[in-house]
This record gives sequence, structure tokens and C-alpha cells, in this order.
Amino acid sequence: NDISVVYCSMAIEYSFTTKWKTPAPLDDVWEAIRLSLEWPLWWKDFISVTESIPGDVNGIGSIRTYTLKSPTKYKLTFDLLLTHRIDRKLLKGTANGDLTGTGEWHFDVKDGFTFIECRWNVSTTKGWMNLLAFMLQPAFKYNHRLVMKNGARSLEKRLGVKVTDIS
Repeated sequence: NDISVVYCSMAIEYSFTTKWKTPAPLDDVWEAIRLSLEWPLWWKDFISVTESIPGDVNGIGSIRTYTLKSPTKYKLTFDLLLTHRIDRKLLKGTANGDLTGTGEWHFDVKDGFTFIECRWNVSTTKGWMNLLAFMLQPAFKYNHRLVMKNGARSLEKRLGVKVTDIS
């Protein structure tokens, strides 16, 4: 994981990049990630994903609310507005809630492997998180890494093939 932290007024900005590689077909990987309403069924850190606005036929303009519980047991809830979609290449959205910023999933195929890259550029809005960030940033980074590691393991089980973290 490539992680950097920038101080910005009261909110703290975080940039996370996670990269996975799998022999699973791109179509299978794309569908598993795109269908985030199903994540709570297979990705243990996600408590719920609900859709309040469906968006257009490609989901652009849709708003989904994600609630996850970190490995150290604090919860985060945020809405994600889907702003960009290129089939089997890109999903991108804008987050609002306990996290604000952008999230992106990138997909590619090379040498018989599907490559997945997840990028988050977000700020925390929870008062306690910002107040204690000077002390808890390492824990927040660690939690993100664990959530994504759990995601790789969960995706591996869902697809029935190895998913390797190559961050």
C-alpha cells in the first residue's frame, strides 16, 4: 500500500493505493467490485451497502451508503456518488460522510492476469478522529490495510482463485 498523509486545517487528508493481481477473468472481477450492494455478503468489514438513488442505466449519479466496521471496531459511514464508469476499466465516485473525497477502482489485464487498483483520497470528518489523528494516524493506516487485505482474501474466496496484494 502506498500511503501518504497531508495536514489540512482541522481535517486530515489520507491517500491510499492498494493493488491486487489475480488470474480471475476481468469480467468476474469487474462484476464483484461493481456490484457493491453485495459486498456485505462476502467482504466481512462491510456491515451494509444500500442505494438511495439508482442513477442512470450505467449507475452514474447513483448514491450508495457504505457502512463498515474497521478491524479495531470503529464504524465509518459515507455516501458515494458514482461520477465515472468505463466498463471493465474504471469506477470513480465522490464520498461524503465520515470520509469526504474521492475513491476509484481501476481494472486492467496483462499477461493473463487481472490487475485491480483501488485509490482513496479522503479526509476524515469525525471530530474524535481529527482531534486524535496526531496519535492515531498509524492505527488508521493499519486499519485501512487490514480492510483491504480482508477484501483481497474475501474476493479470493468469492472468485475461487488467488488474489495477491502487490501494493
